[in-house]
Amino acid sequence: MTIARILAEKGRNVSTIQPHRTLAEVLQILAIQNIGAVVVTDAEGAVLGILSERDIVRALGRDGAGALADAASKYMTAKVVTTLESECVSTAMEKMTTRRFRHLPVVKEGKLTGLVSIGDLVKFRLAEMEQQHEALKEYIASA
Repeated sequence: MTIARILAEKGRNVSTIQPHRTLAEVLQILAIQNIGAVVVTDAEGAVLGILSERDIVRALGRDGAGALADAASKYMTAKVVTTLESECVSTAMEKMTTRRFRHLPVVKEGKLTGLVSIGDLVKFRLAEMEQQHEALKEYIASA
């Protein structure tokens, strides 16, 4: 199964922000939309970075409340690991687990096309395992 299948089910809507927006603005978006990260993009939709709740907590811990007036680009993770729609779900999970991050932007031809979280991937894998379990039960019952 691929990332494209997950996006087909969950949708492709991604909360983005421009790099000059402040951390306070990012916090508002996270709170209002009840999400854990925003992708920082340029005007053409290319991924410049990602800013998560963890990044903001670290910024506040390091620089205090004054960090809220700083640009998102100051605290975003600029070396963003991305994935393609054609990538296998298990490969994406391994990437996220190994590198210890929870959000993975999906790109196509250099443009943001979606975002998957570790929760999305786990939910998908659990459903897949449940289907396999049911198929095995049916096979055994019919044998």
